[in-house]
Amino acid sequence: MQTGIIGLPQVGKTTLFRILTRATVDSSKGGQETRVGMAKVPEPRLLDLAKLYNPKKITYATVQYVDLGGMQKERMRESLASLREVDCILHVIRVFNDPSVPHAEGSIDPLRDATNLELELMFSDLDQITKRMERIEKDLKKKSDKALEAERAVLEKCKTHLESEKPLRELELTPEERRPIGGFLFLSQRPMLFVLNLGDDEAGELDTAIERHKLGALQGRPNTGVVAVCGRLEAELAEMDEKEAAELLASYGLKEPGLNRLIRATYDLMGLTSFFTAGEPEVRAWTIHKNTNAVKAAGAIHSDIEKGFIRAEVVRWDDLVAAGSLGAAREKAQVKLEGKEYIVQEGDVILFRHSG
Repeated sequence: MQTGIIGLPQVGKTTLFRILTRATVDSSKGGQETRVGMAKVPEPRLLDLAKLYNPKKITYATVQYVDLGGMQKERMRESLASLREVDCILHVIRVFNDPSVPHAEGSIDPLRDATNLELELMFSDLDQITKRMERIEKDLKKKSDKALEAERAVLEKCKTHLESEKPLRELELTPEERRPIGGFLFLSQRPMLFVLNLGDDEAGELDTAIERHKLGALQGRPNTGVVAVCGRLEAELAEMDEKEAAELLASYGLKEPGLNRLIRATYDLMGLTSFFTAGEPEVRAWTIHKNTNAVKAAGAIHSDIEKGFIRAEVVRWDDLVAAGSLGAAREKAQVKLEGKEYIVQEGDVILFRHSG
């Protein structure tokens, strides 16, 4: 699962990518190359579980981020083409004002920037739909085809929605309607996370950024999220040890880095969740889609566990930590035996019993 990071030039996009993924970025490339990196999903509960088992290894869930380069107007089509490979889009929007770093559009206007780039995604989809519908019309003139007629009906619905300047992620389609257009990889259908990059003077006011900058239009929309961060503060935190970082955050009245919220928001927007396995060899967070059943969750670990699934022993992570051991949690009747169709809940610690 990949999240593509986009944004106009000079918005702090590549800086955020570097901090998120700890990747080394060659600044001589001018922000035009595509870069790929992994970010750990912050998970303090793994450390609580590790205290019980003293494992040899702690493994976090991860999100893969792809920095797609600045979205200059002259190479917009090329940049958008790269987006077709990602599952979710993270759009970094400049809110900070710095006269030494000129804005690509000449002024700071976050809502304008968000709207304009969103329109580019919709224009790309509309162009693709129009060309496909023209082809369908030609084919249907030659002979009747129910599959093509069904596809045309869905595309017409999508076209009407786009022409009203609404992205396809906000269009409700049934599973039957989605089937004929599954191969199109529409850009505006991707879940979107808007990341507001604030200035240093607003580092302690992240929670009210949307209201203060009149960006309510970005909020509360289907398959869309909004997160505020202060890129320069995050860059400072990335260079500090844990104690120094905690002190700096506290000075702004913050409990955690903004990037932690950004990563979790990405994870949630992609419809992902985690369950845990715990033992002396390893304490680990496993990534699954929400509403995944136990047997499919077992497959996230290994296909052999899925094939040989017998049952799952499930305990809530906080019950396990409070009990002090799996045996003690069993004595308190906090460990449940679940079958294949059990829907794994976020924060479950699971021991899979399997044959083979």
